[in-house]
Amino acid sequence: MHSIPEEIETPAILIERDILHRNIERMASRVRERGLTLRPHVKTHKIPQIAALQLEAGAVGLTVATIGEAEVFADHGATDLFIAYPLWLSAAKAERLRALSQRARIAFGTDSVEAVREAGRLLGPAAADFGVLVEIDSGHHRSGVRPEDAAAIADAARAAGFRVAGVFTFPGHSYAPGMPGTAVDQEGAALDRAAVALREAGHDVEVLSGGSTPTALLTGDSVATELRPGVYVFGDAQQLELGRCAPEDVSLTVAATVVSRHEGSGDLPRRIVLDAGSKMLGGDRPAWASGFARVQEEPDARVSALSEHHATVLWPEDAPLPALGSRLRLIPNHVCVAVNLVDEVTVVSDGAVVERWEIAARGRNA
Repeated sequence: MHSIPEEIETPAILIERDILHRNIERMASRVRERGLTLRPHVKTHKIPQIAALQLEAGAVGLTVATIGEAEVFADHGATDLFIAYPLWLSAAKAERLRALSQRARIAFGTDSVEAVREAGRLLGPAAADFGVLVEIDSGHHRSGVRPEDAAAIADAARAAGFRVAGVFTFPGHSYAPGMPGTAVDQEGAALDRAAVALREAGHDVEVLSGGSTPTALLTGDSVATELRPGVYVFGDAQQLELGRCAPEDVSLTVAATVVSRHEGSGDLPRRIVLDAGSKMLGGDRPAWASGFARVQEEPDARVSALSEHHATVLWPEDAPLPALGSRLRLIPNHVCVAVNLVDEVTVVSDGAVVERWEIAARGRNA
């Protein structure tokens, strides 16, 4: 574990370059070994330089969450983009999609007949330039339809002039203890049933897209053809607690300074306060998580509370309490949220600053 470079003013997001590269290469290699294609979700990092590394490692294209993110990555040379979201188009969004299709191959998600009909009406003849993937609910119960209902939506998409590329799902229920294995099984079963339904309705099914970071490396005999993990490039506290990454796999941390310390007495807890609160770490805390973040230098410490600019950390009794002014690294619970809170990240290697990267797609939420 390297020290925080002296020139870093806290709080700040740091990325360990060598760990980042290792994470990217490892996922690309393991997905390739399974005979699948990788289309990483870049909403996690929003950084063109990282997307370029993923593409160089063999990714077939990129996944984004919004038209705005697609525009940013197309601006930086991406040529194959999937908007993994059930879009409801307005006239303005349809015009933006038309412009995007002149620079990149674009596909987007849908989970209703009404949405594809409206998209077809707004795009007109340009609909033929777009692929559509029907979203399937494989157990997360957010957006997506039952696998058996996918064919009716695919029929409507074809009638509206779109190219039906296949189906996709997000096994988001894998983000809970003991659930990754169950979620990957349910994902495979749902994709298989949806593929059967589409083929029986006369559709060619090119893409069966699934995968999240907790499940991506568990996908073995699944019918999936493509995986879309995102968090794997960085790791975070959720992945640590789920056992889906090891401490040495975490490439992104928040550098923070001890601004208050208390040895504790009576009913007052032994604690420190760091200068990185919810405006740096985000406020996500699943019910099963042990805190609001993890302290890289002390695994038994617990971030018990966040204010906007304070992180209260309960410190174990058998470990020396850090001194005022000392600097520690925090691992956010949900790294995607933390990255979207800052304008740039600092890339470090062997304890030295090597680059600074702009979060180019920050705030592109529409």
